[in-house]
Amino acid sequence: MIQRKLSAKLLELTRHYPVVAVTGPRQAGKTTLCRATFPDKPRVSLESLDVREFAAHDPRGFLHEYRQGAVLDEIQQAPELVSYLQADIDERPEPGRFILTGSQHPAISQTISQSLAGRCGMLTLLPPDIDELRGFPEIPDELFTLLWQGSYPRIYDRKIPAAQWLADYIATYVQRDVRQVVNVGDLIGFTSFLRLCAGRTGQEINLSALGADAGVSHNTARAWLSILEACYIIHRVPAYHANIRKQVVKAPKLHFFDSGLACALLQIREPGQLRLHPLRGAIFESWAVAELYKTLAHQGEQPLLHHYRESRGLEVDILVQRGDTLHAVEIKSGATAAADFFKGFGPFRERMRGAGFAGEIVNAVIYGGDTSQRRSAARLVGWRDVGGFFAGAEAEKG
Repeated sequence: MIQRKLSAKLLELTRHYPVVAVTGPRQAGKTTLCRATFPDKPRVSLESLDVREFAAHDPRGFLHEYRQGAVLDEIQQAPELVSYLQADIDERPEPGRFILTGSQHPAISQTISQSLAGRCGMLTLLPPDIDELRGFPEIPDELFTLLWQGSYPRIYDRKIPAAQWLADYIATYVQRDVRQVVNVGDLIGFTSFLRLCAGRTGQEINLSALGADAGVSHNTARAWLSILEACYIIHRVPAYHANIRKQVVKAPKLHFFDSGLACALLQIREPGQLRLHPLRGAIFESWAVAELYKTLAHQGEQPLLHHYRESRGLEVDILVQRGDTLHAVEIKSGATAAADFFKGFGPFRERMRGAGFAGEIVNAVIYGGDTSQRRSAARLVGWRDVGGFFAGAEAEKG
């Protein structure tokens, strides 16, 4: 078992709220985290049919059984229980009584916002970031092997071959989770759509084109993308265009949370194939964006990510807003730093100042090389050092 960064924030919230919910994709480590953080709390899995029936048909009796509190796993399996949980914690509002975990964020967040508003802290656990992965005895020390394997912990903890585990995960996800989120009748079509999305990771989304390639309508493509977001397979990064008087592209970018999953869907069978693959740069970009997202989410922050592109050329791969600081980040898979990595930072700063942005703009390049250093135009961050990205930025500011 590895140490997860989210445990500190999880413990903090249990000192303030009677209920804390931890959401995230299946097999990200939610149950393991809660067991390690609260070893004395009983753990109840609502995946078990008999437990689920008990919770659904006798919710008061179920909660009385665990009146001292418990870890309730996969709460989306019994969403009606949350309404009864509200009454129970209103009678006994001691902080830290119940920990909820769940794999489908919209279903949980909607239920909690209706029934547990002001009573529940919300956290997101994603697969381990690069620093957390180093807690396992063996992880790849080569970039493309790491990207190809991805970050799901069972691959490293159980030493399951990545290609096998990811193929099984995709099959299980499509057959199980999709049907729980919404009734998708055409599972073969949905699987094809999922593979098409993998081919567009790191790219702007054109729903009409995506739907046409998948043989479905614009509205169906939109609904299916929402399913992928609901299950933490992808996330959409919106365009940044506030107050900028240029022809700014407003389409969001699609990013997979796990590079290994994207590789498996693209049928990239080994790391050497990825090294030469035409989507190498896009997969590396999605990996780097996911690492930044995880760093913030696992500190309990809500990541505020955008991308920026003008129709006539100026582009910044990812913008991260933290307070009055805007991190402008270029992402390059090449192992050698080149001058054109840095060329967009000056014009982008001018755009932002012209739009009235008065905060600090911090420039950085994340690249596929090993060396991290300070350049005049931006900080250069090697892939191994991405886990300390924000700490490094704060150190430079200090």
